[in-house]
Amino acid sequence: MNLMILGVVILFLLIILPMAIKIVAEYERGVIFRLGRLIGAKGPGLFLIIPFVDRMVKVDLRTIPMDVPPQEIITKDNVTVKVDAVVYFRVVDSEASVVKVVDHIRATSMISQTTLRSVLGQSELDELLMQREKLNQMLQKIIDEATDPWGVKVSAVEIKGVELPEMMRRSMAAQAEAERERRAKIIHADGEFQASERLAEAGAIIAREPTTLQLRYLQTLTEIASEKNSTIVFPIPVDLIRMFVERRQASGTGEKTM
Repeated sequence: MNLMILGVVILFLLIILPMAIKIVAEYERGVIFRLGRLIGAKGPGLFLIIPFVDRMVKVDLRTIPMDVPPQEIITKDNVTVKVDAVVYFRVVDSEASVVKVVDHIRATSMISQTTLRSVLGQSELDELLMQREKLNQMLQKIIDEATDPWGVKVSAVEIKGVELPEMMRRSMAAQAEAERERRAKIIHADGEFQASERLAEAGAIIAREPTTLQLRYLQTLTEIASEKNSTIVFPIPVDLIRMFVERRQASGTGEKTM
């Protein structure tokens, strides 16, 4: 009889102890309800609860990256686009995340989708493409305020992609091509203008110092000769010939005088 009682006690302990002993990890909290009433959150570590009287709900406190499905949005300037995003959030109040909302992850997803459509629908296409950081901060602030009563903190919202209609993509590509051509023409015109200024300065210097023109002819002759051409036709300036003639005449006069 005693052995039977002992066996029943051991069996009872084997059934009850796993139900009474609870282990909560460092990144979790255990929200305890006793007969339906909230007792509080416990953890991390090991603790005991009363079987059949207490009920524990584990809550993960780690940051959750959640993809927001692509949303079809009509921008302020009547352009239809598809936008998707990613939301980073975590639970900061484990009790509120269990008591005040049925499923805080699904609720955060729903509020993120509606906020994405609402905020981006009030923005123009250029703002959506060029001012994402501003829109990300605006989305993060609005979603965080909405999820705060649930004990959820939204740390960041990032717009991942903007899908444009095919016609709009072609129009933007043509606009970008026209802009590149405009910049190329401006750069070419600036180069021509700077080159003309340099040529004008060089002409002024040559006009003041004719010797520089003769030096330039000689330099050009050297460059042509280095190309191994069989026949070179090179115009010789009259000033250069006159210089040699004058020297010849001067030397001849000196010989006659002697």
